[in-house]
Amino acid sequence: MMTLRQFFAEPSTIPTTASWYLADLSKAQGKQELFTHQSPQKLKILREHALIESAVSSNRIEGVNVDQSRIRTVVLGKTLLKDRDEEEVRGYCDTLRLIHELAEEIPVSEETILKFHKLSRGEIWDAGKYKEKNIDIIQKYPDGRQRVRFKTVPADQTAQAMSEMIELWTRGLQERWVHPIILVATLNLDFLCIHPFRDGNGRVSRLLLLLTCYHAGLEVGRYISLERLIEQNKERYYETLEQSSQGWHEEKHDPWPYINYLLSILKFAYREFEDRVAQLKSPRGAKTERVKAAVKAFSGTFTLYELECACMGVSRDMVRKVLRDLQEAGLVECLGRGPGAVWQKRVIPLKRGNKEGNKKRNGVGWE
Repeated sequence: MMTLRQFFAEPSTIPTTASWYLADLSKAQGKQELFTHQSPQKLKILREHALIESAVSSNRIEGVNVDQSRIRTVVLGKTLLKDRDEEEVRGYCDTLRLIHELAEEIPVSEETILKFHKLSRGEIWDAGKYKEKNIDIIQKYPDGRQRVRFKTVPADQTAQAMSEMIELWTRGLQERWVHPIILVATLNLDFLCIHPFRDGNGRVSRLLLLLTCYHAGLEVGRYISLERLIEQNKERYYETLEQSSQGWHEEKHDPWPYINYLLSILKFAYREFEDRVAQLKSPRGAKTERVKAAVKAFSGTFTLYELECACMGVSRDMVRKVLRDLQEAGLVECLGRGPGAVWQKRVIPLKRGNKEGNKKRNGVGWE
């Protein structure tokens, strides 16, 4: 709540970088309704992929992993789950659905945050409960050394801090201390610094980010996984969080590194959304070329699931067909069996005098 206190005590002058992000996000919001009404059936594909990517990425950031061959079963199916990791991914996905369907009706409150934690943590003993012991954020090094990156709010002060955070958030929106999107990032920073739970704080912070984005009029998280973008920029996430948390307890911290980081994630999400909407309208034959281009872009091995994620809007059957064609042409090879099998591109030496024949085999190639 210390960042919200700062904005309450003295409304901050928004730095130039943040102003640019806000201008870009304002333009993106203006196009949002236009895009979402153009191809509602096709956008359903984006929603399903975003749901899967969000559940998987948010948990993977925290070291919770699911076998790739079971991702769709865990996220979209109703079969029995195999272990605790699958339970947490399923729970996170159920919470995402709740937010996507009822965001306008879900208030930002302690009750909501506790419910998010309970749903995303499953049947563990302290799901939906604030921490009972003091917890510090520890960084461990490969040589065994470790250091305290941040001292969180003590356990006996957590409930009070959370209550004040929610109260300041509500007042900030009503009294317009600062732009609502800035308040979204501010609330996220304060939540992570309070660190109210023994475990699962990162996941709840991302669920809270999605909910507050909806409240601020940003719906891009319905179609593009904010969690995946955060995972892809994880190093910067931790770096800016540490920068902005220094001096937090004394209200002497600089919140803008972390605020600008979240604004950049939202900007990237809208840019990707526009690109993918354009891809959904691609002409005949373009989807085959997209799959081939995606395979070519992989620097190492890849799985069918990763290829599907890279080819948003292309059906699984089409992805498999193009992959089989490339395999028959000798351009890729499969290193295992089943849906979770690993694939890789084959390196084919050029034959003298037959350059064209090496570029295309059986009508497919890397052109």
